[in-house]
Amino acid sequence: MNRTFLRWKPMLASALAAVLTACGGGNDGEAPRPTPQMRLTISATEDMPGSYVTVGQYERLTGSLAGEVDPADPKNAIIQDLQLAPRNARGMVEYSAEFVMLKPKDMSRASGVLRYDAPNRGNILTMVNPAATPSDAVYLERGYVFLYSAWQGDVPKSSPARLTLTVPVARHADGSSITGPYRSELVPATATPVMTLPGGVFNGSMIPYEPASLDNTQPGYSLTRRVNETDARVPIPPADWKFANCDNAANPFPGTPDGTRVCLRGGFDPRYLYELVYVARDPKVMGVGLAALRDTVSFFRGAAADAAGTPNPVAGAITQTLGQGTSQSGNAMKTFLHLGFNQRLDGGRVFDGLYAHVAARQTNINTRFAVPGGGGAIRTDHTAFGQTAPRALDKDYVDPLTGRRGGVMTRCAATGTCPKFFLGLSGTEFWQLQGSPVLTDADGFTDLVQPDNARIYYYASTQHGGAGGTASINYQPSTAVYPRGTVTQFNDTFRALFIALEDWVVRDVAPPASQVPSIAAGTLVRPEQLAFPAMRGLTWPVAGTPTAIPDFSYRGWYNGYRVLDYGPQYVPQDESGIATLLPPLVGRDYAIMVPQVDAQTGLATSGIRGIEVQAPLGTSLEFNYVAAPGIVDLVSLTGSYIPFHTTEAARLAAGDMRTSLEALYGNQAGYVAAVTNAANALVAQRFLLQRDADLRIQQAASANVLPP
Repeated sequence: MNRTFLRWKPMLASALAAVLTACGGGNDGEAPRPTPQMRLTISATEDMPGSYVTVGQYERLTGSLAGEVDPADPKNAIIQDLQLAPRNARGMVEYSAEFVMLKPKDMSRASGVLRYDAPNRGNILTMVNPAATPSDAVYLERGYVFLYSAWQGDVPKSSPARLTLTVPVARHADGSSITGPYRSELVPATATPVMTLPGGVFNGSMIPYEPASLDNTQPGYSLTRRVNETDARVPIPPADWKFANCDNAANPFPGTPDGTRVCLRGGFDPRYLYELVYVARDPKVMGVGLAALRDTVSFFRGAAADAAGTPNPVAGAITQTLGQGTSQSGNAMKTFLHLGFNQRLDGGRVFDGLYAHVAARQTNINTRFAVPGGGGAIRTDHTAFGQTAPRALDKDYVDPLTGRRGGVMTRCAATGTCPKFFLGLSGTEFWQLQGSPVLTDADGFTDLVQPDNARIYYYASTQHGGAGGTASINYQPSTAVYPRGTVTQFNDTFRALFIALEDWVVRDVAPPASQVPSIAAGTLVRPEQLAFPAMRGLTWPVAGTPTAIPDFSYRGWYNGYRVLDYGPQYVPQDESGIATLLPPLVGRDYAIMVPQVDAQTGLATSGIRGIEVQAPLGTSLEFNYVAAPGIVDLVSLTGSYIPFHTTEAARLAAGDMRTSLEALYGNQAGYVAAVTNAANALVAQRFLLQRDADLRIQQAASANVLPP
């Protein structure tokens, strides 16, 4: 079949469905389609501790929403395999989504803002908990309703706290199983006789797609190994591996047949990267999760009650909705927007504001045999799904390498449903997750102009997540070359920016301008153009013993970004369709750029430079190197930290070209003054809340950085 037709197939299907809807159905005189129904179940209600200014006490609701997706509605036409999903008596496709809601007990005191936080692989990473993070009380004091609901259909119910979504399995019209090629990377952390599916660095606990047959001698089945991504794949004979469990000495290879595990004769060796390709069966219609998210938020925003008359617990109280996703779920929120799901079934907006936090890519939720959320790195997940959809936001963007047209905002611009949009990037996004193409053209020659409804914020010298501070640094020389972690953090910045997003949506107060490195300013450069100062002669404690940190040696490693071809049935610009080429064909490279650093500190010179960057104790690097010999890779999503020497004499004796604490601050009072000045400046710029500034100043005063 013609490749061009297949790539336009979702759009043609949407147009056809629109015609049928306008005509009242597929045949003359056919009755109008029924309206999809929602059924609400609230399984638990419990009071939350504390009381918040004028809002009062909060309560936590736990429950689920059973919903329907109409396969004839053009707004659902893009969902892969929706037409192959089973239907109920009303002709609808069913799903069920678990949720948690935090709301004022007295809804007359609510602000009208509903904030949706997307779970990450079913986990609520951003659950508001003022007892653990007092600054998070700001959201409750402002009267938010918080909603956490499931969007990912392959999450197992492995703990009560994990939110799951039930989606249908696609089948042929006669009820038989659909099969197709599937690929997984098996990455052992330690020597082990068996590994579980679906594999991958981040998705190993998801519900796997089992093989169509346990007979691995058939065509389409293979297991290979190699040390690095670029090495030749070495086939492992079918006789030496089986779909089986052999997890103990009493059950050795070939083990007990099991379609969810792979057993290897002699065991898996952590020095190798293993790639498994097989014929899988029974794909979930994962794209239903996007419709479920759309309709869940729409229900709580605007419905009075469900189809059975069960009242919406926040009915009539929601006037604006803000959405947020972090990392994998932030990528999913971008895909939600890109594929047109920010348009409600009644034509309005789902989210008025959207914050994709540390989310440089999109996710492959709308593919056959989807497992959303590959990490992407130099060695592992290097050609994983999630890398073909556009990074650029602008609706009119044209990719010069592929000729593909459109950006993240194209569909919402066409329907008038684009939200106010924030994109947050840590340093990890540039080094490991291919963040710079959202800022530049494909060749890295020109800065892109961003849409008026969007802001992009780079959190300078940070890693992908973490608490920050010196207490968070952990040195394991056997796994990472330098101490793991960054003293810098973006948690305070995120809090301030989310309030800025609320102000933009609710009060039309423009947020701070984008804060990003740029080609024009010389702050966004090729990795080989970085100018790191020498860092030498330092130690960091390992199990309480000062241990030498190797002198810093910049290797220039970063994760590249290439055009990937998964075959003619895959729709790369939408990260949708059916992959038939696994592994994919690899094409031209996009330019990867990284933030320039200061020659005196080794810290980034652009972006939002937090307190730990403006008043540093050392160099927080946005990457770290794997310590294993022969492996070319960055430590996953992790930076590194190399402290400054305390005195000028020690610095000079070691040959360290950075500044010293003594030169920067003179004494403890000077350090506290520097922190205070940085905090006050960030508050004035709206990048820090006053309560967080006060806390950081207090912490600086209590620290023992220099003599008084």
